[in-house]
Amino acid sequence: MNRNNATKGGRYVAMRAKLQRDYRKVANIQHDIIQKFTIKLVNSYDKIVIEDLSVKVMQMSHVASKGLQRSMFGYFRQTLSYKCEWYGKKLILANSQYPSTQRCSKCGHIKSGNDKITLKGNTTHQTKHSEYVCYSCGVVLDRDENAVANLLDLI
Repeated sequence: MNRNNATKGGRYVAMRAKLQRDYRKVANIQHDIIQKFTIKLVNSYDKIVIEDLSVKVMQMSHVASKGLQRSMFGYFRQTLSYKCEWYGKKLILANSQYPSTQRCSKCGHIKSGNDKITLKGNTTHQTKHSEYVCYSCGVVLDRDENAVANLLDLI
């Protein structure tokens, strides 16, 4: 006699099947979006630069681990890599140690120590997570736009 099946009622089995169907639908939608987005990138650009993030290490921090797991970075990179190879486009991977979010795209100053921006912003200088303020030249930029400008310098 199998004890596991003996305790599972009909409603439990039906609900589990429904949840599995719903999770599969969500996964199919996510895969479809990534497929369409990567093909749009490959068709639009000859060179694509992305950061080579160590997602496993980032998931260990517990700050944004659930969001990172759901974002499917690994699948996105894998899909983009094979499509770039397939269509003869160049994919440039920025080293995970490259300070794209900590480097000023205007003067090149790299933040270190207490000046660094974290997921919570910078508590020492009272800046937000999405804000980049260079303490060398005084420029104020959106953090993502600053990172993109730094990644474009790699090309």
